[in-house]
Amino acid sequence: MYGVIFSDNAYKGLKKLERTTQKRIVAVLERIRIRPQHHVKKLVGSPYYRLRIGEYRAILDINQGQLIILVIEIAHRERIYK
Repeated sequence: MYGVIFSDNAYKGLKKLERTTQKRIVAVLERIRIRPQHHVKKLVGSPYYRLRIGEYRAILDINQGQLIILVIEIAHRERIYK
């Protein structure tokens, strides 16, 4: 099972959201801990992955060797890729 670590930027982005949205994002991250590759898509031209959570997206870095999911950024889908 993978561990989930939030970057400072992702933690700040999560705290800015409503409480119900925060809970939904954390619940989805908990759910993907077993097999994250089945839930994410690779970003084109980048070593990172994206996770779709309703209207929000999480940019992730998955370390296969250490079994760690690093959450790099969380934001609305209109703002995340800019």
